[in-house]
Amino acid sequence: MADNKQQANIGVVGLAVMGSNLARNLASRDGNTVAVYNRTYARTQELMDEHGDMGFIASETIDDFVASLSKPRTAIIMVQAGKGTDAVIGQLAERFEEGDIIVDGGNANFHDTIRREHELREKGLNFVGTGISGGEEGALKGPSIMPGGSAEAWETLGPILKSIAAVAEGEPCVTHIGTDGAGHFVKMVHNGIEYADMQLIAESYDLLRRVGGHSTEELVSIFERWNDGDLESYLIEITAEVLKQKDADTGKPLVDVIRDEAGSKGTGVWTVQNAVGLGIPVSGIGEAVFARAVSSKPEQRAAVQKTVTSRPEIPSVPDSFEDDVRAALYASKVVAYAQGFDLIIAGAKEYDWDINLGNVAKIWRGGCIIRAQFLNRIVEAYDKNPDLPSLLVDPYFAKAVAEGEAAWRRIVGIAAASGIPAPGFSSALAYFDSLASDRLPASLIQGQRDFFGAHTYGRIDKPGTFHTMWSEDRREVEQEPSTH
Repeated sequence: MADNKQQANIGVVGLAVMGSNLARNLASRDGNTVAVYNRTYARTQELMDEHGDMGFIASETIDDFVASLSKPRTAIIMVQAGKGTDAVIGQLAERFEEGDIIVDGGNANFHDTIRREHELREKGLNFVGTGISGGEEGALKGPSIMPGGSAEAWETLGPILKSIAAVAEGEPCVTHIGTDGAGHFVKMVHNGIEYADMQLIAESYDLLRRVGGHSTEELVSIFERWNDGDLESYLIEITAEVLKQKDADTGKPLVDVIRDEAGSKGTGVWTVQNAVGLGIPVSGIGEAVFARAVSSKPEQRAAVQKTVTSRPEIPSVPDSFEDDVRAALYASKVVAYAQGFDLIIAGAKEYDWDINLGNVAKIWRGGCIIRAQFLNRIVEAYDKNPDLPSLLVDPYFAKAVAEGEAAWRRIVGIAAASGIPAPGFSSALAYFDSLASDRLPASLIQGQRDFFGAHTYGRIDKPGTFHTMWSEDRREVEQEPSTH
């Protein structure tokens, strides 16, 4: 039972690995006293048995937990997203008072966060949907943190979150993202970019292996070299570590005995779904999601393979092949991030959030899964021009893409000629070419739409909206502006 004479400035509800690691991180920082509670007390007891010397205030009941918090009471929920989160929010909301703060640190859908924030605001409570990236290690040692919510809640919560966040370039990797669901929206986009980044790295690995003929040991060296250059990142670093691992049973590289079926937990799908709704092309993220879906259909893959009697021969490749793959990876990565930031811009406009894009890039430089040297360049880009129409317009990135463009095209061509799927590279190049083309075939599509559905079209030579009388004499008529 909690000794309610003690008071904690922060509490954690939910003590599975992420929650217990976050509680330990909080307790290790000066100025924090941490209250802890789990629905099943055995988990709380386990934390106390292993780390009781960290000064936790443990409670067996939700009432004792609430009583152990100093005002304004501040509690971080680290339970499974969905009904479990709603249940804990309901328990706390019944006991909390005006001005108290409930923080959801799980991977919640931002639409749920908006709903919860509005409901609790009506009760005088602050609700803060907070994206936390970095996995179990990040939760313990310093994650990247993306809180939404009110400015009032940030005043209390900000110093606490800054105390536990990762630090990059001397700055804590946390910032107030915006109101209600902004934090979870940005975390969703972060995860979408993560999908794209991982897919591009996997395609690089596959091409180097199957076309370049590199052994797994050689691939370890390649990724280690890449991690010393402009591709330096957590994902490149762990790629080398994964490739280095040997399977204890067979002695083979572990990657060769892992089933080639990639799973997902939904945030990538949410990113694509919301991007479609907002009219933002995130083709790199979409192809990464679809690639995982294809990989996870072994019966369908096997059925198609039985019908295929031959596959293309692997062509000979230039000596520059490794450098070409690296250049294609970098250029495609630029596109993935550009699309992700486009989605953040559109989300901010749709939901009335004031999101500082440079600050988002800053807090992704440390602690999170997509942390990379590359992000410093994005910070610089938005510092120079907060209203960039696309990251691809920034001089640094425009030059990087231009310098890698020929290699990028060679790699996409070689992949197609070899029968090796490279949907990430291919879609990124197609997106770039779409933006770079002075005319797209959308004119034909709009003509077709007008033919079968009278959807009208604009003309390049004069203003207005027009429709052709396709089923009559094919006269073109100008449409009156809609008043609706």
